[in-house]
Amino acid sequence: MHRKIRPREIIRLRNRRLKLMTAVLLLSAFLAGLYWWLEHRDWVATDDAFVAGHLIGVKAQSDGTVVEVLTENTQQVKKGDILVRLDGAHALIALQQAEAELAETVRNIVSLKAKVETFKQRLIAKDAALSQVRHDLLRFNAAVRDGAASEQQIQNAQDKIRELEAAMAEIRAEQRGVEAQLLDSAVADQPTVEKAKSRLRRAFLDYQRRNVIAPVSGFIAKRKVQIGDNLKTGAALMVIIPLDEVWVEANFLETQVVDIRPGQQVEIRADAHRGARLYHGYVQGINPATGSLFALLPTDNSTGNFIHIAERLQVRIALDAAELREYPLQPGLSTQTRINIADDLAADSAVGVELGHDAYRTDIYDHELDGAEQLIARIIAANS
Repeated sequence: MHRKIRPREIIRLRNRRLKLMTAVLLLSAFLAGLYWWLEHRDWVATDDAFVAGHLIGVKAQSDGTVVEVLTENTQQVKKGDILVRLDGAHALIALQQAEAELAETVRNIVSLKAKVETFKQRLIAKDAALSQVRHDLLRFNAAVRDGAASEQQIQNAQDKIRELEAAMAEIRAEQRGVEAQLLDSAVADQPTVEKAKSRLRRAFLDYQRRNVIAPVSGFIAKRKVQIGDNLKTGAALMVIIPLDEVWVEANFLETQVVDIRPGQQVEIRADAHRGARLYHGYVQGINPATGSLFALLPTDNSTGNFIHIAERLQVRIALDAAELREYPLQPGLSTQTRINIADDLAADSAVGVELGHDAYRTDIYDHELDGAEQLIARIIAANS
């Protein structure tokens, strides 16, 4: 026996289902709005955000052939570690030549000082001879009246006096010329010696830099150098990345940055952890211009080919150091980033980028010339 279908009952069931679906949709919309209100109302977010860090290039600082590579990609190095050794043959030859030039210059100065003393002795001898001729002239003048001396003898004595006076003037001029080069300065302070010392320091520095040193601590990446490479000064060898100093560069739409301030709290989730790990940070600053201004071919809107596209501003975000030590992040990783724009109190006490990290300064080159001064002192002492 078939059940009789009643149109009114069908309409009633359909209306009931529509009401139920409408209620479910309204409830879902209400819950979604409530969730957004509670969780996202005071936040601006972007997925156009990446981890950034210092990429510190290591370059050859002197010419030479690579004889040893002491590091490899992914390896951790400490500041001051030797990364690459060069043979240093050319640098050694240049250093030996600079040492010889300094020794020769010092000996020349010593010779000039001795020459000044020679001039003094020559002046004494000429002065003695001049005194003798003057005495003879006095005797000739007294004896000429008695006929014991001739006019020729007097004339010869006068000519001899003029000759000796001219010779003494010439010696004094030469002496002043040599003294002008010396100016009563010590051998080590002479200008020519200073020039030779500078050449030696430069050669000494090139010889010291045959060993390529790590300027900071970090991890090696992008190693290019190989054994046997003939390097010139400035050749790129590798990159050091300090993973303890990374930050996030988040690109927000220009419509989002109006309420962003330095110091506001930030939450970051890295795609590498599938968003499961939450990192915390704060806004350090906002770039003063959009990326389009620094493009290789910036747009020229004055041509009339204008399409309005929302520009993006880059926001620099510092990460919590303790979280980074526990769960390091590599530069280049993608992140989901959101900023609490209601965090006005933090913005009032915000600080900018801190420049105290080793990536902003290194002292490994401060003492490279320490041995040069001792070498210079030994060469000057041995040749003066």
